[in-house]
Amino acid sequence: MIGPSPNPLILSYLKYAISSQMVSYSTVLMAISKFDDFSRDLCVQSLLEIMDMFCDRLSCHGKAEECISLCRALLSALNWLLRCAAFYAEKVKETLEQVAAEAQLKMCLERLEKMLGSTKNRALIHIAKLEEASSWSTVEQSLVKLGENLNNLSNSPLRSQADDCVSLIKSIPTMLSVHSEQLNKTGFPTVHAVVLLEGTMNLTGETQPLVEQLMMVKRMQRIPSPLFVLEIWKACFVGLIESPEGTEELKWTAFTFLKIPQVLVKLKKYPQGEKQDFTEDVNCAFKFLLKLTPLLDKADQRCNCDCTSLLLQECGKQGLLSEANMNKLIDKRTVDRNQAPCLKSAENANIQPNPRLILRAEPTVTNILKTMDADHSKSPEGLLGVLGHMLSGKSLDLLLAAAAATGKLKSFARKFIKLNEFTKHITSEDSSKPASVRALLFDISFLMLCHVAQTYGSEVILSESSPPGEVPFFETWMLTCMPEEGKILNPDHPCFRPDSTKVESLVALLNNSSEMKLVQMKWHEACLSISAAILEILNAWENGVLTFDSIQKITDNIKGKVCSMAVCAVAWLVAHVRMLGLDEREKSLQMIRQLATPLCSENTLQFYNERVVIMSSILEHMCADVLQQTATQIKFPSTGMDTIPYWNLLPPKKPIKEVLTSVFTKVLEKGWVDSHSIHVFDTLLHMGGVYWFCNNLVKELLKETRKEHTLRAVELLYAIFCLDMQQLTLTLLGHILPNLLTDSSKWHMLMDPPGKALAKLSVWCALSSYSSHNKGQASARQKKRHREDIEDYISLFPLDDTQPSKLMRLLSSNEEDANILSSPNRSMSSSLSASQLHIISMRDPLNRVLANLFLLISSILGAKTAGTHTQFVQWFMEECVDCLEQGSRSSILQFMPFTMVSELVKVSTMSSPKIVLAITDLSLPLGRRVAAKAIAAL
Repeated sequence: MIGPSPNPLILSYLKYAISSQMVSYSTVLMAISKFDDFSRDLCVQSLLEIMDMFCDRLSCHGKAEECISLCRALLSALNWLLRCAAFYAEKVKETLEQVAAEAQLKMCLERLEKMLGSTKNRALIHIAKLEEASSWSTVEQSLVKLGENLNNLSNSPLRSQADDCVSLIKSIPTMLSVHSEQLNKTGFPTVHAVVLLEGTMNLTGETQPLVEQLMMVKRMQRIPSPLFVLEIWKACFVGLIESPEGTEELKWTAFTFLKIPQVLVKLKKYPQGEKQDFTEDVNCAFKFLLKLTPLLDKADQRCNCDCTSLLLQECGKQGLLSEANMNKLIDKRTVDRNQAPCLKSAENANIQPNPRLILRAEPTVTNILKTMDADHSKSPEGLLGVLGHMLSGKSLDLLLAAAAATGKLKSFARKFIKLNEFTKHITSEDSSKPASVRALLFDISFLMLCHVAQTYGSEVILSESSPPGEVPFFETWMLTCMPEEGKILNPDHPCFRPDSTKVESLVALLNNSSEMKLVQMKWHEACLSISAAILEILNAWENGVLTFDSIQKITDNIKGKVCSMAVCAVAWLVAHVRMLGLDEREKSLQMIRQLATPLCSENTLQFYNERVVIMSSILEHMCADVLQQTATQIKFPSTGMDTIPYWNLLPPKKPIKEVLTSVFTKVLEKGWVDSHSIHVFDTLLHMGGVYWFCNNLVKELLKETRKEHTLRAVELLYAIFCLDMQQLTLTLLGHILPNLLTDSSKWHMLMDPPGKALAKLSVWCALSSYSSHNKGQASARQKKRHREDIEDYISLFPLDDTQPSKLMRLLSSNEEDANILSSPNRSMSSSLSASQLHIISMRDPLNRVLANLFLLISSILGAKTAGTHTQFVQWFMEECVDCLEQGSRSSILQFMPFTMVSELVKVSTMSSPKIVLAITDLSLPLGRRVAAKAIAAL
């Protein structure tokens, strides 16, 4: 290259050396990129011809280091071509040189197109960019320079060719983020079920975990935004229509009108695509929704108002819809409503619609919280007025539902606990006024707290941090003495056996006085002593010391002034009855009956009827289990409430496995999960346990043989697994999949389509659990569930070097690879994965299970025999790549051993450069070497 044209003899030697691969491609490319005298046209031409020999079929089968140097050389060559093109574009200005310069520029651009046309080359450049950020910035500078010089070009074909090359180069950093959306579907049962599940079971939950879960589903199933929002609204309307009357209906209304708009406000903050505007998506979703007139009409009829317009106004207030769009949609709905004759009947005119009441209740909650914060030690009477107002009609349930949906229920409960404690300290002067106020404040706060615990779960009431030794009375009582579903109490527990002198004086008081003296009463002490007192009284009655009349007098005394004593008495009686034989129960049940019947005397304290309504509902919930077991009927005074919703769901004489299969078959036929089925599934999960539940549902999935059925089943199963995603995922990935993959007699079950569907389900569950687990979000509902971890995952899957597991022994290290990939200071074991370099805790069950699953997958890929299980592994990996969120390096793929990449590339559908980039952790030097080696060998 010394003269104006190259030496042909030396050039032919060089070409021969390249063809016979005596010199490596990377050395040649590096040498070319060092030549910078672009004015010698013939030399540049011959260099371009040398590049032609191999640029479109680069490969390297050497060590990982050689492959990385090939990436670097390719990046340098790209930069050289850009500088070359910029030089000739500059020369085009000079009229004498124009034709020659254009010809040279054309040659440069052709080589650029050829080099960038191959995805493999772009992938190698992508790795080099991460390996050497400085070299990439020189490329960006050369691009800018070329762009400036191109402005001189009058030749339009050349101009467009150059623009194509520039845009290809600019697309390299984002070459992994292109995902298409599903356009052939309109219904998305997973979104529907997730929303229904939250609405019926987790109204008090935080909105953020729900938002993240919905986003996860949207990403994994690639749901277009408008259809995604539409599905959320559809689920809300279905919930409004099918929720049982009473509290459940109010909960749904609060969920739809207060919580879901908040969820959408958070969804709006997530990055949308470039051209997308979330408010436009919401508008579009409502347009679709308005076409579902029968659904909307039915909801309007149930709620006795124009639900859609109220919802549109709420969304307008939250900035989810522009005013013009909101008004257009409201007008459209009004026109549609006028055509539905049944919606305007006069008989409902005097019933207040729930949605309006709920929307009004929300500001009231805030006001009540403020009122209760004030200091009431001077005049507690004022507070009584507020509480009395809350008790009337269905106010209490409305306020609680609104508080639950807006996340204020916990502070609501704290205020009542404070109030309940405050009554201990009100001093009673001689007048009877403060004494009755004290009794009422204690009673109302106690009843409200019981009601909240039964309706929304006891975890709403428990405080995270009460100073030690100062647990409030109600918390103590609720934890130790209050019967709840799935909680068995011991009637002889010390908590039911307080100080005997107090018990004796209470028994005497109940038995003798015709009228209880309010001034002397310490209510929380009486509530704790009542259980022992009842035991004494029962014994006296059993032994004929007391007559039925005196028992009646005693029970009247218990329930006459404060209802909470009756609640505490029944709580103990329920625990006591469970321990008795069938023939010994009569008197205890009779006593419950006595306590549950309200008193009909004039001489009761204020708000007696309202308090009795709440008491009856509390007692009904408490006694439900015992009454069912003893086949007893107790008529609780009609509370205006319906019977307990979603209770006693399982048919009496049917084995639970049959119930599970029949409910799942029904849900699959319908194509969506309704709230009743969700509750049945939840009951079955409690009863059968995590392994039984997961195993039987997977068996149902593997029975399906039609492709569209299996896909629908996966969408529904994922939603059902949301009942307890963490535990079900551990079981699925830690027990059920390894069993299927290692037992050759079960491989036939993994055929396509059910096997492919199971792979999809496994990836979805793994991704969801991993992402929510890392954010530490388990819903209160899941924390409360009684755990039965099938085995201790640590002993099941030992991952430390001291004690190799059975899986580890299966995977004897592939020595040759070990040498190639080892960095000087680290020996490469066959199980080394990105997660170990990121130092992720392996004491965590989920990480452990994922690491082991990938070890198993790796051993299947490297095995000598292939079968449906190999195919399953391939589907599993494809689904992982499909669901990958661009740039998320904390994905489950970091548990994949590095050695697995070279195995995967051998599988035809996985042998693409993009897939290699997607599955390796390119943030690690070792990850980049593995990727470069795999891509260079393609």
